[in-house]
Formats: sequence, structure tokens, C-alpha cells
Amino acid sequence: MVAIAIDGPAGAGKSTIARALAQELDYIYVDTGALYRAIGLYATAHEAQLDSPQQVGCLLPDIKLDLRQIEGIQHVFMNGYDVSEEIRQPEISMAASKVSALPEVRQFLFALQQNLAMENNVVMDGRDIGTVVLPAAQVKIFLTATPEERARRRYRELCEKGMQVDYDQLLAEVKQRDHNDATRAIAPLKQAADAVLVDTTEDTLEQAVQRIVQIVKEKLQDVL
Repeated sequence: MVAIAIDGPAGAGKSTIARALAQELDYIYVDTGALYRAIGLYATAHEAQLDSPQQVGCLLPDIKLDLRQIEGIQHVFMNGYDVSEEIRQPEISMAASKVSALPEVRQFLFALQQNLAMENNVVMDGRDIGTVVLPAAQVKIFLTATPEERARRRYRELCEKGMQVDYDQLLAEVKQRDHNDATRAIAPLKQAADAVLVDTTEDTLEQAVQRIVQIVKEKLQDVL
């Protein structure tokens, strides 16, 4: 099986680019961030203290996660319910950042992520895919953009959905999540030594996708 790992900070376009890449290669797309968001959603709904290993950990046995492809789009089901839209709320993004720092949560999802890669050709994105989850991935990309550009992208996305959002607040949340992800004790966000760094600040989505597809195809020719 071939694994392509795409890591990077929140809002760098990992999910959109990974999804397009998976479609181009006919691979399975695995949005690991969505899994952490689902746990953040569940913990929030149950009013757990998000940085508490005990309070969040005791909820994990009650969570069943399932990734399904529906009309070419990955949907996240939690305990039988499609939560794909709910997990994209800004407050759930911050909740995901907090629960992802818990070893209990990372261990809970680790086996699920690795099993998917063992059984399928995958494009998997997240924060620690190339460094922890799939360290032997044949291709690793570290995708980034400036905090300001990532906040602008998120602002446009939420506005298009009809949501009332404040850009300055989004920017503050992006910077806070960058700090949380980079400084957490367990599997912090960092570029793998053998990952290709791609900064998409000046790129349109189409340009970014084309760059990544070209890089990946060249890398696969070298390793396969």
C-alpha cells in the first residue's frame, strides 16, 4: 500500500488539497483532523473539561467513528450520525486542538488511522501524520501559509455558509491553535525531516493543488 502524508497548521488547505489529490490518484482520503473534531464535539456536548484526561478519556469507549465516502466526499459519522457539518464550527476547531493534546485521545485514534493505511492506498492529512502516525509514508508534504492568509480563507468559507464571523477573532484563534499544536507535549506539529515544504500563501486553490499533484507524482516515480 502507498501512503501520502500531508501535515501542516490549521487552515493551510490540507483537507481540500488532500481530497483533490486522492481523487486524482484514486486513493482513499483520510481527514484525521475531522476525527479529532468529532471527539471535541462529543466532549463539548457532554460538558467535559477538554484538557482533562479523566473527563475526556472516560467518554472515549462510548464513541464509534466511521468515515464514509458519499458521492466522492468524505463524511464523518459518530455513533451512527453524520456530524460532518457540526464539526466545522469554529468552537469545535478549538475543542479539537485541546483534546488532541491528550495521549488518551491520540491512542484512541492511532490504531484506526494506521489500519486504514494498512488496508488502502491513502492520502492522509493532519498534524503528525508524517512524524508519528505514518512515519514510513512514501511521500510527505508539509503544507503551510501565513496565519493571516489562513484566517482569510476560513473567513470566506464561513461567510459563504451564511455564518456571522469576525476576522480578527478568527485570526486570534488561528494563532492560538498554532501555538497549541506546536507546543503540546504529545506529537507536536512539526515538519518531518524528509517532508517537502510547500507554502501556498500566494497560490489560488487550483495552483496549490497542481503544485502538490506534481510533487507527489514525481516522488512516487522515485519510490515505486
